[in-house]
Amino acid sequence: MPAEDDNSSTVSSVDLSRAVSHALRHEPWLYELELDDEGWTPVDQLIAALREKGGRWTSVDRVSLERMLETATKPRHERDGERIRALYGHSLTGRIRRVPTTPPATLFHGTAPESWTTIRTDGLLPMGRQYVHLSADRETATSVGLRKSPNPIILLVDAATAAETGLPFYQGNHLVWLADTVPARYLHAPDQRL
Repeated sequence: MPAEDDNSSTVSSVDLSRAVSHALRHEPWLYELELDDEGWTPVDQLIAALREKGGRWTSVDRVSLERMLETATKPRHERDGERIRALYGHSLTGRIRRVPTTPPATLFHGTAPESWTTIRTDGLLPMGRQYVHLSADRETATSVGLRKSPNPIILLVDAATAAETGLPFYQGNHLVWLADTVPARYLHAPDQRL
């Protein structure tokens, strides 16, 4: 489990969110957490695991966890009673089960221009994650795309047609949607010559 030696007395909501994401998305075994097939784990076990990091992490409690959940600008986790899970972004080998949901008519995906050549043939693939990540609006897709390129392209995803033909979509949060894959026929890059 990653150790912390920061001397401040409390953990910021940003640092707490990062640690919770690491524990619930990527390496729960480092925290000795067991996730069920939908990614849930008991809140008390998560808090105990974080507190075991020592130092300022001993200040983590339900209040700090609730504050982190309530103040997040991008919801990444959800609590349901006495359990908590990450909403999306899992890189675990065991697949987190999702319930298909009707998506907005159009979704967006920000990517590097050089990726378009492959995407226009192969479509969008999870690329090391469990699901393809899509954005509910152009602004979020642009923000994601800027992590990949200083001049990202924004792909339009015809989610309505894809869903009508049986492609499942899953809601991660109000800004993030997920899909198993998105075939190229449902993608359009309006700023690129096709």
